Formats: sequence, C-alpha cells, structure tokens
Amino acid sequence: MTMQQTNSSIIKMASKIFRPFSNIMCILYVIYMLFSSALVRADNLETFIVHLSLPEGRVFADAEEQKSWYGSFLPTTTTTAAGDVSSRLVHSYRNVATGFAAKLLPEEVKEMEKKDGFIFARPQKKLALHTTHTPNFLGLHQNLGVWRGSHYGEGVIVGLLDTGIAPGHPSFDDEGMPPPPAKWKGKCEFNGTSCNNKLIGARNFVGGSTGPPVDDEGHGTHTASTAAGNFVPGANVFGMANGTAVGMAPRAHIAMYKVCSEDGCSDADILAAMDAAVEDGVDVLSLSLDGGSADFFDDGIAIGAFAAIQKGIFVSCSAGNSGPFNASLSNEAPWILTVGASTIDRKIVAAAVLGNKDFYTGESLFQPSDFPYEYMPLIDAGAGGNVTAGLCGPGSLDNIDVKGKIVLCQRGGGIARIAKGQTVKDAGGAAMILTNDEQNAYDTIADSHVLPATHVSYDAGVKIRAYINSTSTPWAAIYFEGTVIGSPSAPTVASFSSRGPSLASPGILKPDIIGPGVSILAAWPVSVENKTNEKATFNMISGTSMSCPHLSGIAALLKSAHPDWSPAAIKSAIMTTAGQLDLEGGPIEDERHLPADIFALGAGHVNPSSANDPGLVYDLRPEDYIPYLCGLGYTDQEIQVIVRQHVSCSNTTSIPEAQLNYPSFSVELGPAAKTYTRTVTNVGEANSTYAVEIKTQDVHVEVTPATLSFTEVNQKMTYQISFSKSATRVNDTYAQGAIVWRSAKHAVRSPISAKLV
Repeated sequence: MTMQQTNSSIIKMASKIFRPFSNIMCILYVIYMLFSSALVRADNLETFIVHLSLPEGRVFADAEEQKSWYGSFLPTTTTTAAGDVSSRLVHSYRNVATGFAAKLLPEEVKEMEKKDGFIFARPQKKLALHTTHTPNFLGLHQNLGVWRGSHYGEGVIVGLLDTGIAPGHPSFDDEGMPPPPAKWKGKCEFNGTSCNNKLIGARNFVGGSTGPPVDDEGHGTHTASTAAGNFVPGANVFGMANGTAVGMAPRAHIAMYKVCSEDGCSDADILAAMDAAVEDGVDVLSLSLDGGSADFFDDGIAIGAFAAIQKGIFVSCSAGNSGPFNASLSNEAPWILTVGASTIDRKIVAAAVLGNKDFYTGESLFQPSDFPYEYMPLIDAGAGGNVTAGLCGPGSLDNIDVKGKIVLCQRGGGIARIAKGQTVKDAGGAAMILTNDEQNAYDTIADSHVLPATHVSYDAGVKIRAYINSTSTPWAAIYFEGTVIGSPSAPTVASFSSRGPSLASPGILKPDIIGPGVSILAAWPVSVENKTNEKATFNMISGTSMSCPHLSGIAALLKSAHPDWSPAAIKSAIMTTAGQLDLEGGPIEDERHLPADIFALGAGHVNPSSANDPGLVYDLRPEDYIPYLCGLGYTDQEIQVIVRQHVSCSNTTSIPEAQLNYPSFSVELGPAAKTYTRTVTNVGEANSTYAVEIKTQDVHVEVTPATLSFTEVNQKMTYQISFSKSATRVNDTYAQGAIVWRSAKHAVRSPISAKLV
C-alpha cells in the first residue's frame, strides 16, 4: 500500500468516527447563534413607564390582582434571554400611579398601544438627588473653587431688608460659624438665644410695630437663607427637589432688618433700616424690594445705597417683576447691582394628558401620591368668551359645573396662580390646568398649589382649548413626574423679570446681571405641607426677589476672597465675566424661546467662579458719581440729597452718562460719532497683555489702543472707544454687541447697547 493509499484510508476512517461530532458542533453553533441573537435583543430592552386607565368601576381585591391586570399588557411571548414575561415587570404601581414599569422593546410598546386602557408609555429618566441646586448650577462645590477660596464667605456680614426672619430655622443654625467680626455693632431684638453666630442681628423698623422682627410673610426667611443659609440636608417641599439646602455664602453672617409688613414697605422705614445697617457694620446689603423707576434723589433705596457704598458696602437689589415689558425696571442707580431673574435646569414636572393621547409638560410643586392617574372630564373655565371665569378669580366658578372635573384656567388678570387653584377647589373641581397668557409664553413655574395641577405654556393652552372645542366629551389626566434635573435650555430669562432700558438714566445699561429666580427652594417660617413639629420647613417661590439674594451671597464670597475690592470692583467682576450661553451652547433665550436681548440679559448670567478671577475691573470711587449726576441735569440741592455734601455743578466738569467708568456701554447715536474713555485696573497677573475683540452689528466701534500691556497688579490703563452708525441702513431702534479684552487667561466682556436716532 502506498503512502497515498494509507492516508486516504485514514481520512475515511476518521470521517466515520467524527461525523457525529460534526453534527453536534453544527447544532451547538446554531444554538450559540440563537442565544447570541437573544442576548442582543435583551441588550436592546429598555425600561418604560406605562400609564394605564383603570376601567370604570374596576376595583382590585388585592395587589396581586392588580399586578395580574398589568401583566395582561405585557408581551404574551418572549424570545429574549431575560426569562419569562413576568421577569420583565420592574415596578407595579399601586398608590402613585395606575401603571407599571417594565423592560420592553420599542416594537412591543407599539403593540401595547393597541390595547384598551393604554394611555402612553415613555422611557424612564435617570434622576439624581441633588442640593437645592442653585449652588451646583452656578458651579459652587464644597471644598473646591470659589467656595474654598473665599472660605464660604467667612467673616462677611450680609444685611437684608425684608419681612423679618424665622430665627429657629436650621438654615440659621450656627454650627461651624465663627463669632461675628469685632466691628459688628448690631442688635438682636429676639428674646433668649434666638440670635447666634449665624444670625447675628435682627431688628424691626416697621413703623408702629414694637415686636421682634418675626417673619409673618415668609419672604425674608427665604431671601436670607438663599443669600447665606447654612447647610441643611434633606430639604424638600412635598418630597420634591430633595437635597441639601444651602445659601450662596454659607459661612457669612446674617443681619435682618424688618421693613415690610402686610401693609407694604415704607421707604421711610427702609431708609431708617439702611441707616442702621451702615452703622452696624454690614458688608453687603440685599434689598428685594420693588419701588418702580424714579429720579435718584426721589428714590429712598438709591439714596440709602449711595451712603452704603461710601462706606464700602456692596448693594444688590431686585430689578422688579414687571416684565416682559420694556422700561419696567426698579433700582436703576449705577451704584446698585440691578438683578434680573433666570431659570435653572431643575423642573418639578407635571404633565397634562388629553383624551386624544396628546400630552403637554408643565410644572407643579404639589404632587399628591393619592391623586388617581385617570381620565376626568375637562372643562375650559372661559368657554363661550367668559373672560372673568377664564381667569378663575374668587367666586367666578360658582355658577359653572366643575365638580369632579379638571378645569382649564388662564394665567394673569392680577390673580395669583395659587389663588386660581383655590377658586377651582372651592367650586368642587378635581384639578387645574393653568395655561399661560401670551406674554408669558413658555415660562412655567412650580407652585405649591392647593389641589392637583400643572402649569403649562401658552402654546400648550391653545392646543388644549382646540381639543376641548373639537369634541363633545373632552377628557384629561394629570401625570406627575417629580423632580427632573438637566433642562438643556437653562438658563432662560424669566418672563416676569423687568427689562431695560432704564428710564431714570438711559445712558446706563440695566439690568446689570441675571441670576436664578424661578422655582427657588429655600427656608420658610412654617410648613406649607401643614406638618406640625417640623423645624426644617422650606418653600419654592419665584421672582427677582429670589435672584437678588443669590447675587448678594455671591458678592459676599467675592468680598471675603478680595477684601480690598470696592463695591464697584465687585460689580465689575460679576458683570464682565457673565455668561451669554445656555447649557446647550446656544444663546440664552427669553420666555418666547427667542434669543434674549440686552435689556433682558444685561451683561449676562452670573458665573461666580469666573467673577472671582476677572483679570481686569472697572473701578469707581463714590466721588466719581458727582460729575455724572450733574450730567443728568439734577440741581445742586437734588445731588446733595444723594451724596450728603454740598455740590456746585457750575464748578464741576459734568460728564455724559456713558462716560461714567461703568462695565457696560449704553449710547445714543445720531449722525455724529460718540467717543468715551474707560479705565481698567489689573487685578490678575502682574505681567499680562490684553487684546480687544469687537463684536457688534449695525454699529461701527473703534478702540484705541487695541492692546493693553500690564506689568503690575493694580496698575491702571485707559482706552478710548468711539461709536458711529454703520454704513448699512438699519431699521431697528436699538443695536447691541460687546467688546472683549482677551488675554491668555481672561476674557473681560463689556456689553454695548446703542439707540439709533
């Protein structure tokens, strides 16, 4: 036998021996491929939350029967490696919703939509416990950055003029607090040990009132804790926004000056309180008070604030809640930081789900777990053109059958949002959908409503009304999603935030800055949940009253980190480092989802970390304002009211408003060019060079010199800036832009507003 024959025989023999093994390998390969396919499909499973409508009259004997009914909506077969169908069920809801969470494929959800009782399903969202969130949203983190560098505001005294304070609240606990500075001369009008190393002073300046400065309104407690409240873990309202509550400057001291009662806030009382605060030795004054526009000599806050800056005290005030209308500002004096309001990236989500399966996302702080997620009759309170009823004012629904129904109400009419819900509740309504009026557009707020509710946009309201009018039997349900962090459109300018231009001084761009002021959780004197024996009580409210103490606290951080900075230098640092972009990297928008203009934004959205290291500042001394006041055309006596010294404008070289060494520009342009100067102080690296970048449209800007080179810290340099109309014809009344002085490390931005006449 040849070698070839021998090999052939061996191959034939081996073939007979291994043929069965070959068949087994094929089978194993097929099984492997099927299993791999199943694993791939299992990997594609996603957890969906499925919401169902319970059949009318259906009552489950127990949780297992309800779970079994839920199971009837799940796929009847499974080809995944996840096991049988029941293993797909993640949660079976019994008290908070009618529905379940399950691991599903998108095509299985599509099939589920065909079943009676299905409302809608959506993928789960990853939620996280957080702080009351504005510190984190603003980039303030424990043991890092500006908090660490400023020792959390240690040694700084923040004075607030407001409605009083709740001294026993945990936000005003003095754990970890040093004693007040030796300069402190203030008083505590509470009995016993209510004041401590955190709350170092509390006085009542309300005329005709002799009691201690107890906060009967809540406003003062909220603003004080926002500015400088201590760390309080487990803060929430109705279980929403759960986290650690903390103010902007948690190691700063607080002094409360009560100037407001249920009858309002007298400017006489305000001036008396400011007078006392200057005497007591505060470092920052925070006033969330709205008095409208006025000449500065006729404005008690402007007068008191000027006295404060003369003593080196920084003054922060709210811009007002009269937006979105132009020229609606308060507190416009250039020695005051005028603060507008913005949203944060947290929403307390409640959705309106219509009978046609459309749903519209809104907000509500009150999200009761015992409210059934089921369809109810839906009614428009303003049906038939009944404007009064549509606004849901007190008693307006008495002659309308709303019992057991979800009532659509319109925002506005001078009626508080929560009061509208009370009207619905009093009339027997089951829930409320509050829709914006047109001017508030997409701006929604999480309120502590008195009944199940959701606050939706104007656009959503239009569509909900269209649905109501399209059917004889409109239905709706309210679905509560809870706290959702990470809204990519934040920050946006709040619709209520007052806008420029300034009426009192058009040549000064106002507001100066925007900061968090929508749905802000902070301390409250009493439980809005009617809990007894609860000290850690919080509430969530909105307004420029909320944004102002954020900036006051940030100013305290900067004062602690840079005790030699003047109030004007602190303001400049805040303004020139402000941001203009939202979390998605687009321009900050207003309530209409349109880019916000300069009269809504001012310099932009506050950035505390950048403000702590601005590079350059535009500084001002108190006496620098006198030529500016003369330029406003005030008489010598009127100016004397403000500056508290004799002034002779005839012997003073007056300046136009835009010549004041302010960190922004507001100019009026006719045929002729306008030229001004600015002086910057180097507070960054000793050896640094800045080159100017001009970012304007419709206005021609020239800056000389185009480069500033510094060799020392605190060195000052002056530049000249000229404005003229562009050659291209412009139809707009205003043009806007900015100049930026940029170094290797810093970008110092000054916004520009030009009125074209």
